Amino acid sequence: MYFLIMDNYYMRLVSLGLFVIAALTDLADGYYARKFGIVTGFGKFMDPLADKILVSSALIAFIALSVVSPLPVMLIIGREFSITGLRLLAAYRGVVIPPSWWAKVKTFLQLTIVGLILAYICLISTFQHFSEPGPAFLTFDYRLIFDILVWITAVVTVWTGVDYIVRYFYMIRTVLK
Repeated sequence: MYFLIMDNYYMRLVSLGLFVIAALTDLADGYYARKFGIVTGFGKFMDPLADKILVSSALIAFIALSVVSPLPVMLIIGREFSITGLRLLAAYRGVVIPPSWWAKVKTFLQLTIVGLILAYICLISTFQHFSEPGPAFLTFDYRLIFDILVWITAVVTVWTGVDYIVRYFYMIRTVLK
């Protein structure tokens, strides 16, 4: 996030590189953990939390750069940390809430959309850095398209949050008593 919001070509490339490395290592970590059967309760909790921090910080930077609207980002971040609270409650009770299939789709969608937006920002920064106008196909109303993509992501994200709340409402109910 720090590198992205700096109005500097090189720093934005660093932010893209760090994001790609983080996303790829997240995928590799999950793959190898399942392949070799080294899935732990700690990993089931920390891996989704790391994803939330990665995606949330990028989305907040996009708001700071006026690339996306704040409302869908607030919905995404609100859902992410609400479900983290549910996971903490479950962990306190000795229950591990594994990510559902839809939650994995949600994470893939979030990482893909953030990666695309980040790549576009870096591409535009590249043309500006070298004082080139860039190809005509890059001069579209990116904010509208990015907002649509982020809203789609927000809907899927909120839906998965509702799914978790419905499935684990019995835990929430015990706290509310």
